[in-house]
Amino acid sequence: MLDSRYFQDQVAVLEAGLKKRNYPQDEIASLVERSSKRKSLISEVEQLKAKRNQVTQNIAQLKSKAKTDPDAAKQADALVIEMRSAGDRIKSLDDELKTLEENFTNDLLGIPNLPDASVPEGKGAEDNVLVREWGKPQSYSFEPKDHATLGEMLGILDFERGGKISGARFTVYMGAGARLERALIQFMLDLHTSQHGYKEVITPFIVNRESMLGTGQLPKFEGDLFKTKLGDRDLYLIPTSEVSLTNLYRDEIIEAAQMPIHMTAYSPCFRSEAGSYGRDTRGLIRQHQFQKVEMVKITNQESSVEEHEKMVKNAEKVLELLGLPYRTMLLCGGDMGFGSVKTYDLEVWLPSQKMYREISSCSNCGDFQARRAQIRYRTEPNGKPKLAHTLNGSGLAVGRTFLAILENFQDQKGHVKIPEALHCYVNGAAGFEKRGNELWLVGDLK
Repeated sequence: MLDSRYFQDQVAVLEAGLKKRNYPQDEIASLVERSSKRKSLISEVEQLKAKRNQVTQNIAQLKSKAKTDPDAAKQADALVIEMRSAGDRIKSLDDELKTLEENFTNDLLGIPNLPDASVPEGKGAEDNVLVREWGKPQSYSFEPKDHATLGEMLGILDFERGGKISGARFTVYMGAGARLERALIQFMLDLHTSQHGYKEVITPFIVNRESMLGTGQLPKFEGDLFKTKLGDRDLYLIPTSEVSLTNLYRDEIIEAAQMPIHMTAYSPCFRSEAGSYGRDTRGLIRQHQFQKVEMVKITNQESSVEEHEKMVKNAEKVLELLGLPYRTMLLCGGDMGFGSVKTYDLEVWLPSQKMYREISSCSNCGDFQARRAQIRYRTEPNGKPKLAHTLNGSGLAVGRTFLAILENFQDQKGHVKIPEALHCYVNGAAGFEKRGNELWLVGDLK
């Protein structure tokens, strides 16, 4: 959530930031106008209350003189009548201000974060900026199969049975496919905890409304969420463990010695994919349920930029160790997520599509989430708390990593090599191949 002072003292900064976001200018003007009205009401109420306090003291003094001064009694009575009228005015303004405050807060909850100055202008993915590339896409002497075809041929992905038990955009991993998915999760968690300094956490996969508000999924994106009820409580399946990890520190003040906080977690993620009708309907790219290893950092205000760059490198390292060609893109203002100040996307090469597709998104949210969730820190004992900065990144989306391995390491026979970094997680197997009706994990796939 943005600081309300942007609407009073930094309107030019607000307008420039939201313009880079392609936010409607007339809505900005309306918000500024409502903020101005709110400020005027607050000022009027404060002045009336200050006057009432002063007059109340005067009445008390006059009443103490009333025993010896009849005029004092009359003056006191007149002031009492005047203050009744002022009290009615104050109550009326308080009621109006309360409604205005509630509406303004709701408005703030729906406004995106302001982009960093380094974020390029643009309306969509076509305006994102290439930062770097790693690896060279392989050339094939045959037409590469897509991962869905390979998965069905090998018997490791069952889209039909996934649809039967749950509906469209659900998949079942079978046998060696389930083993490879599990290996990827373990590999990513081991890398982030042993080499990148993250603490592994297992969080609930269902959270309350306050948690979704804290990280910005509510109220704006309620249609994208899977929601359930327990009694009178609204509960939500997490779209990413960013929600549960970040909210671990909601309404807390973190002491300086604890900062920065680095956490990583595996979780299933649940998304309705509202608005994606007709896109990526085949395969694993856009599922209602998928696995992901998430990275979250909670930092002080001064170090978040540096920590963001490190987080991107952490995600890139996963792809490099797996030998998957990728590129890193700086997102433009029109393509960034709602809560982000700055975002890098990692895109992995998919031979069947002959293009790069997103596999990780790493964002610095500044104090946007921390203001909503009231995550604060102290720089010194008993010092005044400051709003923390929160960062999140995929490290990586497991299903998309799985499909990238299938596509990049296939051969003409439909056999698939397993990256060397994963061998120790699959009993040394170098790949799998179909022999008759059986799938074999094999030690030397040529």
